[in-house]
Amino acid sequence: MLLTRADLELVAQKNVDAYQRHDIAALIAFHAPDAIVESPMYGTRRGRAELEESYRAFFKSFPDVTFSTEAILIDPPQITIFTKFGGTHMDDFFGLPGTHKHFEMRAVFWVKVDDHGLITHERRIYDFTGLLLQVGVLRAKPAKP
Repeated sequence: MLLTRADLELVAQKNVDAYQRHDIAALIAFHAPDAIVESPMYGTRRGRAELEESYRAFFKSFPDVTFSTEAILIDPPQITIFTKFGGTHMDDFFGLPGTHKHFEMRAVFWVKVDDHGLITHERRIYDFTGLLLQVGVLRAKPAKP
């Protein structure tokens, strides 16, 4: 069954709601068992087990992370979600203990959905280097005048 624009909008909204609640089980359930997710932060993940590992690590590192949706674009069977998110680095993140530094950034999540409403492919686009600078993993030198 081909999903309608309204069906895809509901999939997108439920996915965003699960992010806002930090509901890992719901986030995993939105993905097909063999889904592929490409992320600057966690590389390419395949399958629900690898996705669950990345969600757990992310929410552990940033337990207060919040998400807000800026726009949702639908082009069946694809959804593009523009979001803003931010949180505080509280636990290990790429070997760096919690710095208690806050970050904010914008991201784009492009997802392809199958006929059952499950995400088969997801690509996340955001400024990972900017995040690393904000939480103190990287240091930047000021530009010379």
